[in-house]
Amino acid sequence: MVTLVETSDEAVEDVRDGATLLVGGFGLAGMPLELIDALIRQGAMGLTVVSNNAGNGDVGLAALLAAGRVRKMICSFPRQADSYVFDALYRARRIELEVVPQGTLVERMRAGGAGIGPFYCPTGAGTALAAGKEARVFGGREYVLEHPITADAALISAHRADAMGNLVYRKTARNFGPVMATAARLVIVQVTQVVPAGALDSEVIVTPGIYVDRVVRVQAAAVAAGTEC
Repeated sequence: MVTLVETSDEAVEDVRDGATLLVGGFGLAGMPLELIDALIRQGAMGLTVVSNNAGNGDVGLAALLAAGRVRKMICSFPRQADSYVFDALYRARRIELEVVPQGTLVERMRAGGAGIGPFYCPTGAGTALAAGKEARVFGGREYVLEHPITADAALISAHRADAMGNLVYRKTARNFGPVMATAARLVIVQVTQVVPAGALDSEVIVTPGIYVDRVVRVQAAAVAAGTEC
């Protein structure tokens, strides 16, 4: 059953050192900024973070990186114009990186959430991304073996939740939230509004509450950069 907590600090209080985290967001769109700030205050170290990007500017995931809390990034787009925090850490060999094509990243999480084992995928075959991976040929095309991703916790941002933890998202801020919610043992969600059970139209619920463990309501202004897209 979902727990409605009062503060973002309470929501992340038991994330342990060395945990693997799924962190939502496409750039800043849908990034759980309040939960990440709380995690920085909480102090967990040696984290492995799975996300689309490796941080933007100096907020959110970039701030977590700058605090020295992340041991390894697994992502699709580690570098962009404002990824200077990650860039500096990587050049100094202070962080590990696993680059995964975006579609493969999503499918690895989906497989993890669905309880599916390793699968073959053509993306990356014959490139450096396939180094060390098992390869096979099916129908004259080369495929590489990919493994599912699961995590100790997922930090995601949604627009609204009801008292049972059912979630709806706002436009592109949805991005990886729904699939991440299926692939973590502990799913922590920040929202801008909590409504009574039954107030959300069942036809528009994206993530059923069965996948959600904790919900915290945060001020809309605090997440505007991550949701107004």
